[in-house]
Amino acid sequence: MKKVLFVCIHNSARSQIAEALLKKYYGDTFTVSSAGFEPASLNPTVIEVLKNEEGLDISSNSVDSVFDFFKQGKAFNYVITVCDETKAQKCPLFPGVNHKINWSFEDPNSFKGSKEEVYNKVKKVYLDIKNEIIKFAEIERI
Repeated sequence: MKKVLFVCIHNSARSQIAEALLKKYYGDTFTVSSAGFEPASLNPTVIEVLKNEEGLDISSNSVDSVFDFFKQGKAFNYVITVCDETKAQKCPLFPGVNHKINWSFEDPNSFKGSKEEVYNKVKKVYLDIKNEIIKFAEIERI
């Protein structure tokens, strides 16, 4: 199986969404992990969106550090960064990777507004990530 690591700044939102979706839909093809540069607690709206839209409960997921994976000697075929390049977010690098891919998504941790507005913004990010997951998996499963 091909090993995939999703990376963002905090491993609290985008990388968690990507990990959960790739596992759900293509877990028979890929071994999936996610990590961050500065791990923080899971975003509660992300937890809610994945529960409502996908029936996935990520509330007990670990929030992992890229550095810990590196120190453990973990190897990945693909490292996919999901940081917001339009806001000049710097995603961590992971050495010794066969393929590095960059997907740029807004950071749900930066969303402001009412609970409903934030939910809808997070839902859009989730849908955008889902579309990229499907495209990636369809190409890489061949």
